[in-house]
Amino acid sequence: MRLHFTLSPNIKPVPFAYQHRLTGVFHKWLENNDLHDKISLYSLAWLDGSRRVRNRLDFSNGARWFVSFFEDEFAEKLVHGALNDPEMFCGMRVTRIEQQITPDFGEKYRFKVASPVFVKGKMPANGKPPHHYLFNELEADELMTKTLLHKMSVANEEAKEIRFTETDRQVKVTFDREFQSPKIKLVRIKNIDHKTSVCPIIIEGTNKAIQFAWNVGIGNGTGTCFGSLKE
Repeated sequence: MRLHFTLSPNIKPVPFAYQHRLTGVFHKWLENNDLHDKISLYSLAWLDGSRRVRNRLDFSNGARWFVSFFEDEFAEKLVHGALNDPEMFCGMRVTRIEQQITPDFGEKYRFKVASPVFVKGKMPANGKPPHHYLFNELEADELMTKTLLHKMSVANEEAKEIRFTETDRQVKVTFDREFQSPKIKLVRIKNIDHKTSVCPIIIEGTNKAIQFAWNVGIGNGTGTCFGSLKE
């Protein structure tokens, strides 16, 4: 399930590195939850509708934002929290909430990204930071697919029943390398740099698997505003 939020214009300037504030609002609305300590079966987009004003962002016409969940119960809690406390940050507040049921995508779909895709390798034995894979590295496809499969396994365990079959697990995730203008974007969240890709994603598999990806996002950090997908 996807929730679309319409936000009022900002009163104060919005910094470029605002993403952690979205995460903060998200957990504020959910109140007591243990999602911080679990792999994210949800995804958070970036704000849409900005224009750059010097070294800040401006949303003088308001903003749009969406959050997607695999588990509908959290969507209900988020709506309740947002209605009780619609204030976000920099003077923006929620003015409208719309619910979108997960569409059907068939067995292959090309998605645009609503937030950059972050693909992180394993922690090296030498203690150096892990490699951040980009759209032009084939290893990124394998890692994105593995992460999605791991989320499927977690979803099956949490649901206490098999939601995804072996056929669903034949899913394949790739960057669209025919896209003419992919971008590398360095995103800093709380003084930590993330090298990310802004490039469409192609997913092949069962409709159920592709729907799952649409909700939980692709790559690492989907719960911290990376890897959200849009049609």
